[in-house]
Amino acid sequence: MKLNASSALLGAFQGLRISPATTLRPSLASIAPRTIASPSAPAIVPHVRLFSATAARSGNWLEPRTDRTKKMAKGNPRIPTGGSTKGTTVIWGEYGLRMWDHHRRISAAQLKVAEDTIKRRLRGEKYRLYKRVACNVGVYVSGNEMRMGKGKGSFDHWATRVAVNQIVFEIRGQIHEQVIRDAFRLAGNKLPGQWEFVKKGDAPVVGITKLTGGLTLKDLKRPRKKLPEVDVSESATETPSAVPPPS
Repeated sequence: MKLNASSALLGAFQGLRISPATTLRPSLASIAPRTIASPSAPAIVPHVRLFSATAARSGNWLEPRTDRTKKMAKGNPRIPTGGSTKGTTVIWGEYGLRMWDHHRRISAAQLKVAEDTIKRRLRGEKYRLYKRVACNVGVYVSGNEMRMGKGKGSFDHWATRVAVNQIVFEIRGQIHEQVIRDAFRLAGNKLPGQWEFVKKGDAPVVGITKLTGGLTLKDLKRPRKKLPEVDVSESATETPSAVPPPS
């Protein structure tokens, strides 16, 4: 009885042997050599959508991606004193809203109200609204009755610095001009300062001077007081007649 059990166990072990080359795992000789792609030219598999596992960072023109805990200076709007006309003309749209009285700092809440006012007035129309400014300035406020030397304060809101004669909103679409004028008028009433309606192709502005009537940047750089033209060659050759000759 014991002999039969041992022989049965031996036969079971012999049946568990694995052959050197099976169908599930072929030999290494039959495998083709792999080609290693260089790092400069990565292999792109067709019909594969590339994606990133990094989470998307929140941020828009009213709330940027900068860190709120990093405090920044108050600063002043950049005034183009060197003859620059950047930001004073309509570029992408057909009509624009431009501030013309004085430079100031506008909060993101005020710009959001102006944007909602334009969208509410143009509801149902086909248009596209462009924003020419970005609220990337953090405003930090300390509490009331805070003594001096107690720190800058905590974060309060985002704001942007708008220079004089800078365009804030632009619009383009299949809308009548009077309708856009009314929408920009309502938006200008929600914003601080005085605003004007401009079209594409209007003259740019240097500081507070509009380049209209043939006025150019070269004319602005000339001196206002015209100096008399004196011929240096003729004045050098002439001798005064009142002076007597030397004796």
